[in-house]
Amino acid sequence: MAATLDPMRAANRISGQRPYCWKVVSMDGRSITTSCGLTLQVDGRFAPQDRCDVLIVVAAFNVTGHASPSMLAAVRQAARRARMVGGVEAGSWVLAMAGLLDQRRATTHWEDLEDFAVRFPQVRVIPDRWVVDGTVFTTGGAAPALDFMLALVRARQGFGAALNVASLYVYDEVRLPSDAQPLVSLGRNSRIDPRLTRSIRIMEQHIDTTLTIHDIAKRIGCSIRTVEILFRRSTQCSPAVYYLSLRLQAARRLVTDTRLPMADIAVRTGFSSIASLSRAFRRQFGQTPSAARKGSQI
Repeated sequence: MAATLDPMRAANRISGQRPYCWKVVSMDGRSITTSCGLTLQVDGRFAPQDRCDVLIVVAAFNVTGHASPSMLAAVRQAARRARMVGGVEAGSWVLAMAGLLDQRRATTHWEDLEDFAVRFPQVRVIPDRWVVDGTVFTTGGAAPALDFMLALVRARQGFGAALNVASLYVYDEVRLPSDAQPLVSLGRNSRIDPRLTRSIRIMEQHIDTTLTIHDIAKRIGCSIRTVEILFRRSTQCSPAVYYLSLRLQAARRLVTDTRLPMADIAVRTGFSSIASLSRAFRRQFGQTPSAARKGSQI
């Protein structure tokens, strides 16, 4: 649940807006006690007649015992009113029992892959971390759910936003010791040109004392034109715009999470004055730094 929900919260925080909103529901509207004993509060009862952008079913142990005919009927009804439907971990079982994975590619947690394939021969079961087939997606567990949500953020808000969300979790690709559920995430760092990765790392290390794009290109052994192409191909913006966005994200964190004076924040994020910080901040986030601080939780 956390791996599915929190990337949206993080994307909202990074953007300074609310591109994502969500509602957590249970079948009867009551809170849920998880297997670790944590009580999960919900926003209400599942209303399958409501329309939504994405319907995500999160499930875990003893899913076959919980998936009653009435619940499966409700999921089928809700799926018809959703633009996209997903199953996280054992949520894949719910979708399969509801007939929503028939003739589709799908996955589930690696411990259950064999049983899943035997139980649902009409589903094309593959051992990937997460799978999208048409308007239906399935994930193999918590980390794959995070992989998928990062890819969703990337598709909807761009590469830079997804990278910033991943950075909040200090999330790096980790190869598993087994190939039973190999990494196939569209957001895998190994698929990013290493020159682009090095460029971004250099930018992150020089938030306060900004470098020119010429300096960055020289450090990675490329021409300015090559750096421009690398960024436009992967981030759909110029390296200068991406660099400015990194600095403004850092500025926003300092504005909302600390009580540092605005002058200090401007210096720490490479702006020559409070006025230049304020102008760039407003263009990026639609409000001044002072307004952002006033509206924060601090």
